[in-house]
Parts: sequence; structure tokens; C-alpha cells
Amino acid sequence: MNARIPRTVLFFFVITAVCGLVFGRYADSTQHGKAALSANNRGESSSGAQWRWQNPLPQGNNLRGVSVVNANTGTLVGDYGTIVRTTDGGNNWTIQSSGTTQTLWAVSFTDSSNGTAVGEVGTILRTTDGGGHWMTRPSGTVLNLRAVSFTGSSGTAVGEGGVILRTTNGGSMWVPQSSGTAETLFGVSFSDSNTGTAVGGTFGQSEIFRTTDGGEHWIPQANPGTEFLFDVSFTDTNSGTAVGDQGTILRTTDGGNSWVPQTSGTTKTLYGVSFTDENNGTVVGFEFGGTGIILRTTDGGKNWVEQTSYSLPQGASSLFAVSFSDANTGMIVGEVGIILQTTNGGQQWSSQPSVTFNYLYGVSFTDANTGTAVGYENPDGTILRTTDGGNTWLRQSSGLSDPFDGINFFGVYFVNSNVGTVVGEEGIILRTTDGGNNWVPQTSDTTDWLYGVHFTDENNGTVVGFLNGTILRTTDGGQSWVPQSIGQATGLLGVYFTDTINGTAVGNDGVILRTTDGGQNWIPQTSGTANQLRAVWFTDSDTGIVAGDQGTILRTTDGGESWVPQDSGVSETLLNVSFGDPSNGTAVGQLGTIIRTTDGGQTWVREESGTNQDLYGVSFPETNTGNAVGAFGAILRTAAQGPTPRPTVTPRPRPTPAPRP
Repeated sequence: MNARIPRTVLFFFVITAVCGLVFGRYADSTQHGKAALSANNRGESSSGAQWRWQNPLPQGNNLRGVSVVNANTGTLVGDYGTIVRTTDGGNNWTIQSSGTTQTLWAVSFTDSSNGTAVGEVGTILRTTDGGGHWMTRPSGTVLNLRAVSFTGSSGTAVGEGGVILRTTNGGSMWVPQSSGTAETLFGVSFSDSNTGTAVGGTFGQSEIFRTTDGGEHWIPQANPGTEFLFDVSFTDTNSGTAVGDQGTILRTTDGGNSWVPQTSGTTKTLYGVSFTDENNGTVVGFEFGGTGIILRTTDGGKNWVEQTSYSLPQGASSLFAVSFSDANTGMIVGEVGIILQTTNGGQQWSSQPSVTFNYLYGVSFTDANTGTAVGYENPDGTILRTTDGGNTWLRQSSGLSDPFDGINFFGVYFVNSNVGTVVGEEGIILRTTDGGNNWVPQTSDTTDWLYGVHFTDENNGTVVGFLNGTILRTTDGGQSWVPQSIGQATGLLGVYFTDTINGTAVGNDGVILRTTDGGQNWIPQTSGTANQLRAVWFTDSDTGIVAGDQGTILRTTDGGESWVPQDSGVSETLLNVSFGDPSNGTAVGQLGTIIRTTDGGQTWVREESGTNQDLYGVSFPETNTGNAVGAFGAILRTAAQGPTPRPTVTPRPRPTPAPRP
């Protein structure tokens, strides 16, 4: 099979079948138009959560809003109720407890203590102690709030359906105001307690509204724009800039009586703008499937210059919001936790430490300290290694290269700290005997996409494939791989052997296959479900767990003669499972789902993961110590002493995205 021409088609087919429909990571925006890593700068959680971020740092949820009040103090908000705070110019970050899992779209601080964040379903949060405590305030709406602007104790929030809310008592009470539009308002900026501008739009039309009486009246303003406007920044009552889709920049110097288009030099979506005076301003944005953009002006927008003095790990680049406290000091935030900082007006942007933003699909730990994670990378695939429990992750070279499409590694398994095997697309099998310092390709004689791998010792191992239902078996450490017959081909995603002869493979349409003779014969077992089964784990030859679509958990205590469905308590797809001992196990899946059992899989309790990134792999080498990996470089770590139950959150439907070559 040609390795290049059909790659995109194959990739779409596999990820669609395995992970659901392929959507870009920016789906929520378009609906509205819109090599070592150290533990330095780690985001320490103040919420007591069991799972903490190891990559990206300080965390990896999308960041949607930022408010910088001085050279030291900044607050960031984003998906899954994320709030991150620095008080020392970004040297250290604290993940604050927001009390919500709703996406927070915007935040506004008037000083280092007093701030307000707004978000989905009318969420309004207020703090008076710099985020030590965030309190929910009633908004009176379930519409999504997309922007907020405070001057002193007066503040205004805007959002979907043209909603405008106003407070004059620091956010304790919010009163609805009439905007005169049903279109979404994405941005708002007040220069004083009375004078403000809100922007938004719909397809083919820009919306700009102005008030000079604190919102008692909002007057539409004529403008030459035909694209969505996503943000606006005023430095005084007269001087303001609005930005939007297709590189749109509009400028006014007369309070909006007239808006003049400026030349941005780009057609990318411009999503955020921040001016500190009438001359100095910064705009940020992105393009779908492309890169982010930073534009800077020092002459009020007569000239916009793209800034390129920053670098980010491969896998993410979209920039969503920007805030400057003065002409020199500012922050930019974006997808999967991107944070860029400058103290010299953007001449140089520094980024937070992250070893990758690419997808990680598999992880294998042999003890609490030693583990390997694998995933996508262009050109050579991602292989990351830690020997200190994930405090540092080092890149390892796969020895392969595909600069056109990059390489996906889907599975990894180590039998001890030195000997391990990685499998991936188009029949890739790699072997190491020195802890990954060197990876040696092995001959698989297949172009199937290999998803699952498991070894019982250094010599005896099995891999399975999805496209053709491939099963390959080795008894000599992979020097030779022998295909095994399973009858009618069906996509296989997971495999587990308890010894050299007893093993189970799972995959499409609820298929479960069992061998008791080292794979010479594979016998179908009755699963009782047509759901796709993603992973399997056995704690002994008789007792096993299978996880899959729609929160499926199946359990057997008789070697698979009978499989009994268990109540997982979740509806999200479960993508992997791992047990640290016969009683304690963890399954992970879509939208950051983590569930935990302490009775061998009979009962499961949801744990708080702190993210809505999809989690693809999990490994527990010990009872309470484990790592999970997932979308956009997510690596989470726990050393918890048991599950912390929480109510099951009704997930927002979001198909699992595919890695972007």
C-alpha cells in the first residue's frame, strides 16, 4: 500500500471509526463565527484535586480570557472552569478553584483584588481577594456570556442573543439592559462608568453598539465591516479599535461616529485586542488548521506589524485573547493552555514550558518513577520518557521520519524499565532494550494501523490492528512477528495477556476474542453489546474488565465465559483502563473523564480530572500512583489515596478531534 497518497484518507477513516466524527479543535468558536520539560512554573492546585498537570504547564485547558493589572499580576480563564493566577510576573502560577466546569470566556480585574469572570449558561463569578475565593453571582440568564468590562464598581457583560447585563455594585446584582439586537455580542469595552462599546455580528454583518449613559440606551453605530467582530478596546471616550474575522480591524477616534478600516495584512481571524493608550496596541488571532498571529502598532493602527519573536511546541498555535497593563507588559493566551508574556512591548515573547502540544495516545509505567508516553509528531512521532515520576519528560528519537504527514504512535508497553515496544500507523513496531535510548524498527509485514500492544515478559507479546483486525504474536522479543487467524476480520483496539497462553482482544461491534493456547486459536465470546470496545485489562486469568463506547464497562470472573455490564456512571466513551492491583483500577476517556474502582470493577466513581481534554491512555504501576495522557499533550498525574466522588456532569456533545498533521 502506498504510504503517502492514501495517508489522509486512512487517517480520517481510522480516527472517525475510533474516535467519532472529525471536528477541528475550534468547533466551539466557529459555531459563533468565531526538548526537556521541567517542573519549574508548575501550576499548583488550590482545590485539593487528585490529578495535577505535568504537561502542558501550568495546565492544558483552552484559555479564553486574560486580565493583566500590573507587571506582576495576571489572571487567566478558560475551558472547564479554569482560572489560573500569577502574582510574580508568571514565574509561578496557581490554579484556582472556580467552583464550576463551565467554560469561562472572559475576565476583568480593576485591581489585584477585585475581578469578575463570565462564561457559559450565564455564569458570573466574582472575587474580592485576588481569586482566593470565587463566588457565583446570579445573572438571570442561561445565555452564554462572552465578554465583561469593569471600571471601578461598574461592570457590563455581553453575550449570545444580544444579552447585556449591568452592575453598579461590584457585581453583587446584575440588571438586564436592552441591546436592540438578537445577534451575539462578543466584545465590550468601557472607558469610564458611563461610556462603553459592544461589538458582535452575524454572517455578512458587523454589529457595533454605543452607550454614554451606563447602558440605559445602546445606540447602533454604522460601520463599514461585513464580518463578525470579536473584540474591542477603548483607551478613552474617543479612541477605540475593533477586530474580527478575515483580518478585520476598524478604528475610531471620535467615539464611534465613524469607523475606518485599517490594513491588517492578514485574512486570519482576529480574536483579541488590547490598547494601553491611543497609539500602542496588540491584536491576536488564528486560522483554522494554520498558525496564530500577533500584530502590533505604535501609531494607532496606521501600521500593523506582525510579531514573530516567539516559539511554541508543535501541536497548537491559536491565540484567543490579549491584555496589556502598560505599553510594555502584556500576556497572550490561547488553545490548550498557551501563555505568552512580554515585558518589552512584544519585541520578545516568552512561553510557558511544554514538551509538546501534540496528541498522546499511549502511556506505560513500570514503577512510580519510570514511564514512557507516545503519540503524534511531525516528522518522527512523539516518544517521551520520565525517570522521576513525570517531573521531567525527555524526548526520545524514534529513528523514523515522515516530514510530509508526521507519524502516529498509538500504543506502548514496557515489561521493565529497559525493555519496551511501541506500535503505530502502517504496521510500525519499535523495540528498545535500553530504556528508549535506542529504538529499533521490527518487521511486522503489515500496513495495518496497530493500536494495542501487550507483553507478558521480554519475549512473549501480542499486537492488534484496527483496519484489518490484525493479530501478531512474538515469542522472541519481536525478532519475528507471526500473524494469527481470527476468522472474519474486525477492527481490534485492545489486547491483554495474563500469561503466555491466556489472552483477550477487543474491538469493533462489541467483539471479544479469547485464546487459551497462546493465540493459535481465538474464540469469540458474547459481550452483550454492539458498542465499540476500546481497552481490556485482566487482574488474573479469570477476572477482567473491558471499557468502551458510551461508558461501557464489562466485567468477567470466569475468563470471559460470561461478561456482565457494570454501571460506570458516565456516558462518555472510555478509551483505556489500568489496574494497580486486583481491586484498584482507573478508566479514562472523552472530555477528561476519569472513573475509579476500589472493588475490582464492581462499582465505579467519577473523579475530578480538572480538564475536558480527551484522555486516551492511562497507566497505574502502583495502587494509587498513575498517569493519564491525551489530547494536545495532556499529561496528568495522581498519587491519590482513593476516589473523591462528585456528581456526574452532563457533558456538552463534542466529537473527539483528530491530531492535525
